Amino acid sequence: MTEKISGTERDQALNSLAQNGWSLDSDRDAIKKTFKFKSFVDAFGWMSKMALVAERMNHHPEWFNVYNRVEVTLTTHDAGGLSRLDVDLANTMDQST
Repeated sequence: MTEKISGTERDQALNSLAQNGWSLDSDRDAIKKTFKFKSFVDAFGWMSKMALVAERMNHHPEWFNVYNRVEVTLTTHDAGGLSRLDVDLANTMDQST
C-alpha cells in the first residue's frame, strides 16, 4: 500500500510543484493544476498520452477537459492524501507539456 508523504519530503515536493503551477486543493489533501493547450486536439492528445503513463503507474488522475483546458487533481485515495505517486505523476505531466 502506498503511504502519504509528510514532513520535509512533503514540504520539498510541494515547493517544487508550486514553482510549476501546482497548488493544494483547499477541500482535501490533493494537488491541482490547469493545463492549457493550443487546441482541443492538443489537449486530448496530451490526456491520451498521460492516460497511458497513469495506467503503467497504476495511479489515475481526476481530470476535467473543456476545449483546450485540462484541470487535473491528484491524490492517492488508498493513502488518504498525497503520496509519492502524486508527486511523480505531476512531475511527469509537467515534463510532457
